[in-house]
Amino acid sequence: MSDQPQTISLDPDSMIAEALKLAGGPDDFGDPTFRTGLARSCEALEQEGRLSATGRYLFRMKFVNQLVNRLRIEDNFKRHPEIGQEELAPPVVIVGLPRTGTTKLHRLLACDPRFWWMAWWEACYPVPFPDEAPGHPDARIERGRADVELMVQAMPQLTAIHPMNADLADEEFILMEHSFLCGLNAYADVPGYMAWLDRQDQTPPYRFLQRCLQFLQWQKRQRGIAAERWVLKAPHHLLRMDTLLKVFPGAKVIQTHRDPVQSIPSIASFIHTLWGIYGEQPDPVSAGRAWNDVMHRGLSHTMKLRRTAPPGQFFDVSFQDTVQRPLEVARRVYAFLGLPMSAELEQRMRDWLAEDEKNRHGRHDYPPEKFGLSPEGLKRDFAEYRAKYIPGSAGQA
Repeated sequence: MSDQPQTISLDPDSMIAEALKLAGGPDDFGDPTFRTGLARSCEALEQEGRLSATGRYLFRMKFVNQLVNRLRIEDNFKRHPEIGQEELAPPVVIVGLPRTGTTKLHRLLACDPRFWWMAWWEACYPVPFPDEAPGHPDARIERGRADVELMVQAMPQLTAIHPMNADLADEEFILMEHSFLCGLNAYADVPGYMAWLDRQDQTPPYRFLQRCLQFLQWQKRQRGIAAERWVLKAPHHLLRMDTLLKVFPGAKVIQTHRDPVQSIPSIASFIHTLWGIYGEQPDPVSAGRAWNDVMHRGLSHTMKLRRTAPPGQFFDVSFQDTVQRPLEVARRVYAFLGLPMSAELEQRMRDWLAEDEKNRHGRHDYPPEKFGLSPEGLKRDFAEYRAKYIPGSAGQA
């Protein structure tokens, strides 16, 4: 068993060859920029990632599956040219630091049948299986549920950090990862890769997301689901807000806010847990400092962009309100969007909130010192953001 890490290859060419074989015919991966990202990802994991044998296996499986998905997505566009004619209305996009109520707000808005949204199983398995009848993704749903059950059993502490459910709305970041130009630092400590990524054009991941949304929307229509526009959610967009709004002009952005003194240690704990799935003895201090930096840059980027954004494009929501007064937050969001909120929709939301409360799991503790952080340092690093968005924080040292 000690030799196992050496037997699991992270060679890009071998993964591309395996994907071509598994796809069984399609040979077009689409936008070729993915090749550079894949090569750089594999190099970083080999040189920086300190992967365990399990981590090497999981990354290879993940990358091969993503490559197969790329092949089959392009093949579907060729066989069904009507997919490319699917019109995407300007989406509603929820952004904010992780651990600031984005998932709760996303799933609350997903109660509205006027919104398209993707479940976790759709994001992980966006392509119909080869023997799948149109409009009947039952096998993909079951695969997604089994995957979530496996993750929960292997890492039960995840459920106290992020509510895992294959059938509920989840992040489009999973789709964007197919570009291989995304946040690999969610899974491994790869500072060199992240420095390289910051110098790359971020348009390809967003164009790929756009293509995937057309594909998923077309599939939803086959299942008799009719909606008007997508509601999306990913903290990742804070770093790339300029690109998001370039690719999705007219998007309405809801930004959630929570004091980084609480949220950054919570993020660090989540990331350190994820790093533990793939790596050998990940360093909690590295997780804390890396994500303190990346989230500071993300907030700074979005704050700068908002200074010149047109009126009515952004709307702010506090974490405390989302947790304590979610229906009031929903009413304010709907007023911002100019959408009526019916009594029937409000009851749907009440029912989901009651179910969500029953399914809460455990307590999540995250002392900042464990992650090389301190309240004083966080107040200093996020002083500008806190002064603008966190009531009562102005002037705190």
